[in-house]
Amino acid sequence: MNYNIIAYIIYIIIMSIIIIQVGLICYRNGTIWVSYLIPENPSLCRYTNNILLTGYYLVNIGYSIFRISTWENISNATSIIATIASISGNIILLLAMLHYFNIIIIRLFISSKNQLL
Repeated sequence: MNYNIIAYIIYIIIMSIIIIQVGLICYRNGTIWVSYLIPENPSLCRYTNNILLTGYYLVNIGYSIFRISTWENISNATSIIATIASISGNIILLLAMLHYFNIIIIRLFISSKNQLL
């Protein structure tokens, strides 16, 4: 039995659910932030939010697929759980760091915008 294929399938399902759910949540809640930054042009806000969502999906799906290439050979069921938990945890931690980094950048942008007014 090839444990790597089983681990890949489980990993892809878990990461797809996580990436899609977090992306949709950030997209819905990010609309408020983007509309605050560009209040005079709602269509530009919508386009900007769509671009941010597309970039989010590309970065996270690409990184998740890249992480599969770094896996070692899995020889038993315990290794499946350990490998998936370790790599999924690393990616979720990276997602959180990217999210907070984006919030800091947007907050700095809003602060500089308010200082100009």
